Amino acid sequence: MSEYNVAIVGATGAVGTRMIKMVEQSKLHVKAIKMLASKHSAGTKVKFRGQEVTVEETTPDSFTGIDLALFSAGGSVSKQYAPEAIKRGAVVIDNTSAFRMDPDVPLVVPEVNAEALQQHHGLIANPNCSTIQMVMALEPIREKYGLSRVIVTTLQAVSGAGNRAIKETLDESRAYLDGKEYTPEVLPVKGDKKHYQQAFNVLPQIDVFEDDGYTHEEWKMIHETKKIMCGGDMNSDDIQVTATCSRVPVPVAHSESIYFEVLDKNATVEGIQDAIKNFDGDVLQDDPANQIYPQPINAAGKKETFIGRIRPDLENKGSFHLWNVSDNLLKGAAWNSVEIAEYLDEMDLLRV
Repeated sequence: MSEYNVAIVGATGAVGTRMIKMVEQSKLHVKAIKMLASKHSAGTKVKFRGQEVTVEETTPDSFTGIDLALFSAGGSVSKQYAPEAIKRGAVVIDNTSAFRMDPDVPLVVPEVNAEALQQHHGLIANPNCSTIQMVMALEPIREKYGLSRVIVTTLQAVSGAGNRAIKETLDESRAYLDGKEYTPEVLPVKGDKKHYQQAFNVLPQIDVFEDDGYTHEEWKMIHETKKIMCGGDMNSDDIQVTATCSRVPVPVAHSESIYFEVLDKNATVEGIQDAIKNFDGDVLQDDPANQIYPQPINAAGKKETFIGRIRPDLENKGSFHLWNVSDNLLKGAAWNSVEIAEYLDEMDLLRV
């Protein structure tokens, strides 16, 4: 196994700090690591395998000698610096939406479409957190019974909007309980016109609204799912997908309620359960008689996708419902990125 010089861009952010831990725990042989962030965060100290590392300001020359660069510092940063990293010989795994819909950039969940990594040209995109856990739940079903239609409603944790959103929700909660006023400044979208209280509230908006009434988060779930599960075609008609995305006052771990239709109308709940139990990265928690089902509070800090409440739709044969939960900062971001790197290493696709 080769040794690699690794850079983490956005090392002080909610995902970046977890990327550090995931690299520490990974099978990758790290020769040296460089922590990169904005000028504002430069000079901060972070720990990697017991050693203090000073965070540096990201510049094009930061990537000289780097073999693997993990990006999670926002789309504009990725657009500016990912090409610079690739130019200097690094393979980039990008956790932003900057390149996900580029037809020449593989969009990868390793357990689902690792073969797409063979087509990379120095850049691999990490899908949206809510997309990742949905395709993790659906892929074993698709493999066994086929899949024709998906309708998903998400209940997404505030950490999906970053550290500031977590802090704002906690501060709002304290103010609400103390009977004090609090003026939101971050959620539902930092750059949008209005901001609303998230504490003790559900906001049916993640990202900005498009002209068709869907939010960009919903658009991402639709087209990313197709690109991942339909051979790279983001507009494929092979699977029909629609989404409603909401934000809930949970710190970490997204939940999803998924309705799906399979091609094999003889599919059974037991067969679906068996497929999920035998799929790498999935954990079945489905015993309603004993009130066993996935919960975000139990999924936080874990790499797996947890699936339960599997039941047939009583009105449509060949249609089912399930509930899934996953840590949006781990499998939904940091761990999936590092897992991609592990697969690249195993497939001898990391340039050195």
